[in-house]
Amino acid sequence: MLQSVALASVESNAPSPACDCLAHRFGNAADGPDRVPCYGSDLTEAEWQVIRPLLPIPAWLQGRDGRPEGYCHRVMLDAIRYVVDNGVKWVNLPCDFPPYRRVHAFARRWQVTGLLTELHDRLRDKIRQEEGRSPDPTAAIVDAQSLRAATNIPRSTSGWDGGKKVGGRKRHLVVDCLGLVLAVTVTAASVQDRDAAVPLLERLRTMYFSIRLV
Repeated sequence: MLQSVALASVESNAPSPACDCLAHRFGNAADGPDRVPCYGSDLTEAEWQVIRPLLPIPAWLQGRDGRPEGYCHRVMLDAIRYVVDNGVKWVNLPCDFPPYRRVHAFARRWQVTGLLTELHDRLRDKIRQEEGRSPDPTAAIVDAQSLRAATNIPRSTSGWDGGKKVGGRKRHLVVDCLGLVLAVTVTAASVQDRDAAVPLLERLRTMYFSIRLV
């Protein structure tokens, strides 16, 4: 559903909201203090203008379920980017972000619904177009990398890579000619590259019919 259609009959809570996210315009985010961006991982204004139209319309705004959100969507994205960029635990989010449980719930919901994947794919296509390439790649590169696993990773999903002398997991990546990720699969480090490549390439073909060379 287009946002313009869904929001046609809804009035904004604030005539001049500090942020143009849906939680500020129609939710309760304007009731709280505004956060001042101060980290290198915070969204720039240009990045926010690209991402904002891609965010889904919340269920509460469509009259389906839930109550109006009290946390800014842009701040939620800043918090998620902080975790990814710095590799910290959710519980170690700085205090100027919303409670980590709420941020994690947002990230989890966006992941389950495929929003994070869609955001990634659209941004990748945008970069390809800016480089003078078609959004649909025709060639790809596949490789794998073994990584040491943390001590809390179960043995059932980890293994030993005898060639690299690494115990843990292995990520199998397919990228385009610019090095942008097209598909990824994570296995135990003991899984041979040729064995993991079969389902990985099959999934790649269903996602990108334009691929002709790997």
